[in-house]
Amino acid sequence: MKTITVTATVVGSEQPLSAGDLARACGAEEAWVVQLVRVGIIEARGPAPAWRFDSQALRQAREARQLQQCFDVELEAAALMLDMSQEIRRLKARLRVLGEGRGG
Repeated sequence: MKTITVTATVVGSEQPLSAGDLARACGAEEAWVVQLVRVGIIEARGPAPAWRFDSQALRQAREARQLQQCFDVELEAAALMLDMSQEIRRLKARLRVLGEGRGG
């Protein structure tokens, strides 16, 4: 019988990821993480050599990676697509709240 070991890491403000950890989680190189910060897709905490990233940065980075792989877009285009996606989610949530206020 084959044994499979799964390792999980909790990511949050208490357990942030390093740039290397974030890159590995996305199947990318650290230079790619630097580009994500440069174009504003994710925000780093701390000074450049010791950057730390939270779970939101991980989610954004993974979405950016998926956009690059699926649509072959540059990071600048991925940043715009992610911003638009967040705005759509925000507006949908607002519409739900407004709809509930009117009785559904």
